[in-house]
Amino acid sequence: MNKQYVDYPASEIQAKLQQCLDYEAKYGEIPQVTAVKKWCNSYEYRKNEWQWRQNVAKSINFNTNYNKPYYNG
Repeated sequence: MNKQYVDYPASEIQAKLQQCLDYEAKYGEIPQVTAVKKWCNSYEYRKNEWQWRQNVAKSINFNTNYNKPYYNG
């Protein structure tokens, strides 16, 4: 697993941003597209999102049955 954040190539980010703009022009603004546009426009947002995903992955305990209710010892 990569321990350092490596940003996406600018061409991929620009292509994703253009997809968002095209979608909004055709269908209107929705929160999901607004979030992706924010992701495309902010290095810090992308880095924080990557850090969040890393921490979620670290928080998973592979020896825990997450389907089992807590009160069923």
